[in-house]
Amino acid sequence: MKTIQMTLDEELIKEIDVEIKKMGTTRSAFTRNALRNFLNYLHNLELEEKHRTGYKNTPAKPNEFDVWEDEHVWTD
Repeated sequence: MKTIQMTLDEELIKEIDVEIKKMGTTRSAFTRNALRNFLNYLHNLELEEKHRTGYKNTPAKPNEFDVWEDEHVWTD
């Protein structure tokens, strides 16, 4: 691991300290987890955009997925 220095406003630090105390973790572990989660979020946004672009460039054909209608179990 590499040590870095960050500047955060005091109110944010207070909020983080409350949460890490509840979680029984450290600021560093909390920050690593938050950054990993945000990177995952960004990756998912990118995949969703690729999905949207793919369907925009090659839309589904009429009735293309109708074969699956009978496979689904509808519940209330």
